[in-house]
Amino acid sequence: MAVLHNRVSNKELKEKLMHETFERTTISFYRYFLIQNPQKYRDDLYKSFDALQVFGRIYVATEGINAQISVPTHHLDVFKTLIENTEGLQQLRLNIAVQDEQGLNDHVKQGKSFWVLKIKVREKIVADGIDDSSFSMERKGKYVNAAEMNKLLEDPETIVIDMRNHYEYEVGHFNKALEIPSDTFREQLPMAADMMKDHKNKNIIMYCTGGIRCEKASAYMLHKGFDNVFHLEGGIINYAKQIKEKGLEAKFIGKNFVFDDRLGERVTDDIIAHCHQCGKPCDTHTNCKNDGCHLLFIQCKACAEELDGCCSIACKDTIDLPLERQEAIRKGIDKGQNIFNKSLARLRPKLNEMIQNNEVKIKP
Repeated sequence: MAVLHNRVSNKELKEKLMHETFERTTISFYRYFLIQNPQKYRDDLYKSFDALQVFGRIYVATEGINAQISVPTHHLDVFKTLIENTEGLQQLRLNIAVQDEQGLNDHVKQGKSFWVLKIKVREKIVADGIDDSSFSMERKGKYVNAAEMNKLLEDPETIVIDMRNHYEYEVGHFNKALEIPSDTFREQLPMAADMMKDHKNKNIIMYCTGGIRCEKASAYMLHKGFDNVFHLEGGIINYAKQIKEKGLEAKFIGKNFVFDDRLGERVTDDIIAHCHQCGKPCDTHTNCKNDGCHLLFIQCKACAEELDGCCSIACKDTIDLPLERQEAIRKGIDKGQNIFNKSLARLRPKLNEMIQNNEVKIKP
């Protein structure tokens, strides 16, 4: 019987990945469609993808599939044929990632953004909090491509809604885009509808990273009685590809946050965010090097050197301790909910100040 999950440690897998002599292509895709037996669909997909050395993170649910993967470039044509012959995935749009830039993520090269294949069955491919049997993904907003997006953005009456989290919006977004102030998609949906309740007849464009969230959001807005709802086909990833291929003006400014080890694809040279520790212009996300923390935050090279890649003085002081001790110390910090909220990671300097002023207590 074939093994349908990984049995090798992450350390070994990462080392094996770094020693690969071939290039990989990073791809994302999704589709909303009915899957009668998600577990069987998942198992069949695992066997097919594993045979092609595909790595990545894939979610399968009754409502469809959502995937971020890397494919050996020399297997790309075979992979595309496989996709075309897989139930429900015919004529699927594949978002090919923009090549990663030089910077703090230099180690992630040649599409080496994943080191293992993980395919999980979930209740939904996007957790939405919708508990309404009359809601359906069959009726959704109108797709717009890059050229159509730019044209709609020229209309001063057009409303643009960013359906991503703050830490994504912070490093890059469309001109005039409204941020929905919440950390979860399930909270953003009703908030977006409430924020737009007085603008039901205006053109409303919704966008996200690869299209999966804004497509569901557009269906939700139509369900709530909005008339002219659009969503960006393929999200920012596809938009960036189209403006480059067609020589269009970039209305998206900055970097597109992505959910793999690269943590970002640059769309324009603009740096609109700031280092969460010193405040200098910077849009490089990283995870705290303290294994007991791993907070996602923005850090410039100077602060990375000064704090050894950590998010705070507290983490820097404990980074060389055993993992169990690091975690115990982090649990002992009376940090409050907001300090370590990803969307409020810019409060990291405040934590350092509190530690220095003995306002934060670390248990022995």
